[in-house]
Amino acid sequence: MRAVVIRKFGGPEVLDVAEVASPEPGPGQVRIRVAAACVNRIDISTRDGALARAGLLAAAPPIGLGWDVSGEIDRVGEGVRRFAPGDAVIGLRDVLSGRGTQAELVVLDESAVAPAPAGASPVEAATLPLLGLTADRSLGLTGLRAGQTLLVTGAAGGVGTLVLELAALRGIRTVGLAGPADEALVRSRGAEFVARTSATPDEGARSSEADARDVAGAEERSRNGALAEAVRRLVPGGVDAVIDTAVIGVAAHEAVRGGGTFVALVAPFAPPALRATSVVVQEVCADGARLTELSALAAAGHLTLRTGKVFALGDVADAHRLLVEGGQRGRLVLVP
Repeated sequence: MRAVVIRKFGGPEVLDVAEVASPEPGPGQVRIRVAAACVNRIDISTRDGALARAGLLAAAPPIGLGWDVSGEIDRVGEGVRRFAPGDAVIGLRDVLSGRGTQAELVVLDESAVAPAPAGASPVEAATLPLLGLTADRSLGLTGLRAGQTLLVTGAAGGVGTLVLELAALRGIRTVGLAGPADEALVRSRGAEFVARTSATPDEGARSSEADARDVAGAEERSRNGALAEAVRRLVPGGVDAVIDTAVIGVAAHEAVRGGGTFVALVAPFAPPALRATSVVVQEVCADGARLTELSALAAAGHLTLRTGKVFALGDVADAHRLLVEGGQRGRLVLVP
């Protein structure tokens, strides 16, 4: 079968669509004939060696890429009870190893798999596992109840919009931070809107005696203050929690009330806990049971599956280049 692998770290040119042995399911596992697999930021960080340099990658090349998948069960291992050949499914692989989901066949534990959302195409279905489980776990870590308040940074992104939709289902009041062009999108998810801004320091900070460090510090303080002020105008005293999908850090932390909760998605950029706040880092994991519930929400129209450009498996390098450029509002998807 064909699969996307890297044999060394580097740019998109190191991506290899190689012929590899077909995997076989072991006890408690299923084999999926892949219909679609997403390209994610973590694929970029794996391919260019960033994860390895940070000590977050245990496996050494060759490494198979791809985390989430949609497709059809093709074979089941001993002891599998929930699925049978022919079932349309979605799933998440959360261990970086020699085999990924960007392939013609993939083996996953039965516990990592869920029925595909009814009525969704395979390309749409593939967009749910990683982003949906990330959004759901992030919201759960806030501990918020109906009527409490939540700031979501990157509210127009893949995780951010799902957080807004899940929060609305729980009666949580949301404030979404995004670019001005995304205001309508954010408000359509039931959130109040704060525009991302490139605030600059007062002119006094640019005196001839100020060195580059002073100016940079003033700019950072200005951005921090501008975001916190904008949020606190909507929610006096600050929000009860923040989910920082845009990895803003301290500036977003300033918008949370004393004793509130800050959920970071990237551990190295989590701000320090201040004013008795709790800072927690979300780490996604495969969870077929919860993914089944999210799939049902998507089928009922409560969660939006946003797709972008679709690439053939052999064009994976082009998908990486486009993802690095940024600005994508839908998921980039590979089809074998």
